[in-house]
Amino acid sequence: MRLWISACWLMGLCLLIAPAHAQNLVDPTATRTVAAPEDDYSPFENEFDEDVVAVYDPIEPFNRAMFWFNDKLYFYLLKPVARAYRVVPEPARVSVGNFFSNVATPVRLANCLLQFRFPDAGRELGRFVVNTTWGVGGLFDPAHKRLGWHKKDEDLGQTLGYFGIPAGPYLVLPLFGPSNPRDAVGRIGDGVLDPWPYVLDETWEVIAVKTYDRVNWLSLDRDTYEAIKREQLDPYLFIRDAYAQRRDAMIME
Repeated sequence: MRLWISACWLMGLCLLIAPAHAQNLVDPTATRTVAAPEDDYSPFENEFDEDVVAVYDPIEPFNRAMFWFNDKLYFYLLKPVARAYRVVPEPARVSVGNFFSNVATPVRLANCLLQFRFPDAGRELGRFVVNTTWGVGGLFDPAHKRLGWHKKDEDLGQTLGYFGIPAGPYLVLPLFGPSNPRDAVGRIGDGVLDPWPYVLDETWEVIAVKTYDRVNWLSLDRDTYEAIKREQLDPYLFIRDAYAQRRDAMIME
């Protein structure tokens, strides 16, 4: 049992990595929109834009070391596991993603309220009710497909930015990927709103559930990070600038 718990801890921590997040994988805090089975789905969709923004990166040597670490762990552990999991039919994996997205509603709802985005908050609440009932416990997303209620991705990092808290220097976290001090604090705050620790009794159970969520999420990816590695002369700079740009855009939306 101790060996099993230790393995769950290790795998869970590893599978939280987002070397090209955000996210997922550019944005480690964002909850994602899961497409219908017939859609050409990619969890990286719209995460990378071509425009480049200036990013304050005073600890670049440290960040590059963490980027290298996360990159190796992604290629040698995360992606192989996710690819093996693709034996599960894609519609089933999309439904699993819908379920986890539905469970994460409290995080989005609370941050909509904190930003005084009351119409968005009402829509998130409506989505939760519709998808939990009509969508069979959140396995399907009729709120989006039938009613046109789009999910509003909000997190505490965005909320802090909404109130003018600066992002601070760019930071690559081991295991968690691209971030900055504001988003790192936001990640901790969002963890308080995460329903899973309140539903499950043991910490290892929470880690196991989140591990499964991450594996399922990566299994739906179309190898976008691999394409970035092939096409960019310096993937670190590309991901750094894309992350900063995307987070700024999300705050302004």
